[in-house]
Amino acid sequence: MSNTKNTSDSQSSQKAQESQEADNSQDSQEPQKDTDRRTAAKHRPSPMEVLRGARAQLAELTGLTPESVSSFEQTEDGWSLEVEVLELARVPDTMSLMASYQVELDPEGQLTGYRRARRYERGRADARGR
Repeated sequence: MSNTKNTSDSQSSQKAQESQEADNSQDSQEPQKDTDRRTAAKHRPSPMEVLRGARAQLAELTGLTPESVSSFEQTEDGWSLEVEVLELARVPDTMSLMASYQVELDPEGQLTGYRRARRYERGRADARGR
């Protein structure tokens, strides 16, 4: 008889454990979703990371060193920047040729395209009123 009692106690204990594991499994799915969201948010670059990354990627592709970022905005497709680079150094420095590049990035900050928007002498005021 004591064997029967131990067996039923064991079965009850096992059912309780399975029930608890099922509850834990459901509970652990919710934190997993939250963790996935937090992980996705962690991989989203900050604006400063986007700026640094864009400058580095443009420099690597063009061989030109970006001097400044004159405009920066988040778009539906990612990021859009206007980056000023020195294209041709001259003496005096105010006669150096500068260029403004329009740079497009995806939401993760990877460069998807660029184009030279304009070229100008460093010492000249912008005639287009930009």
